[in-house]
Amino acid sequence: MVARILIEALTTEERLVLLERCEKLRRRSPLGHRLINSLARQATPEEVSGKPSHAIAEWTLTSRAEAALRIREAADLGPRHGVTGEPLPPVLAATAARQRDGKLGGEHIAVIRKFYHQLPGWVDVAAREHAETQLAKHATEFRPEQLAELAAGLADRLNPDGTYRDEGRARRRGVTLGKQGPDGMSELRGMLTPEARATLEAVLAKLAAPGMCNPLDDTPCVDGAPSQQAIDSDIRTPSQGNHDALLAALRALLASGELGQHNGLPASIIVTTTLKELEAATGKGLTGGGTILPMSDVIRLAQHAHH
Repeated sequence: MVARILIEALTTEERLVLLERCEKLRRRSPLGHRLINSLARQATPEEVSGKPSHAIAEWTLTSRAEAALRIREAADLGPRHGVTGEPLPPVLAATAARQRDGKLGGEHIAVIRKFYHQLPGWVDVAAREHAETQLAKHATEFRPEQLAELAAGLADRLNPDGTYRDEGRARRRGVTLGKQGPDGMSELRGMLTPEARATLEAVLAKLAAPGMCNPLDDTPCVDGAPSQQAIDSDIRTPSQGNHDALLAALRALLASGELGQHNGLPASIIVTTTLKELEAATGKGLTGGGTILPMSDVIRLAQHAHH
């Protein structure tokens, strides 16, 4: 019926009203949360061939990252069951109720979920629920970016001293290496603990300094102090310098031999290619971890390798 509406005959206000109604219908997805929670709770690894996220991705033709996100959202917004099977309300009950009414979109929900899970562990349940209820109400009145500002202010009031516990930080820590793009580049995302940040800062202060670890130099300086010429000719951006510093640090760690063995072999980069491609200096190599290396990188690594 909606598909047969003559859009061109509508006024601007009527188009906006129709868009609002379509958006409200699109946002309603309580059945999806119930299905996912039921699947995660009852399906055996044999039935889903491993992880529920993998099965959901295959059946819905979505990425595994999107499937994993849907599982996490369902855990917060879908109905739950206790240890003895009794029904429990969603973790974010107020947010779930407004989503069922079509009043909240995915961006609103992402803001509320981020706020809720970043609260320190000592904030009691009643305060958490009250804050979540307030944000769910505001989400029906403000855009996601405005809601994020309100959430930040509410977080400051709940935790004015900025007190966080080690277990909370440990729960959020992580580093994710993304898939290789068509050009071979990979995105690196993560959340560092204060200790990891301080350690990385110390490494970058040395190896990412101007003139250090510059691959554009004939002989990059990786130890000691760089020459004034190396410093003056360094045209890299700070982020490029950080990248080169991290690469140099990891290379030094591999070369040290202190990583021991992995799968019975010394921890190292193992590259496989064909003799034909190597002699022609074209083509690609494949590492034991599944990374595709351009032949120029393979040859550069081979200069310091055991063949």
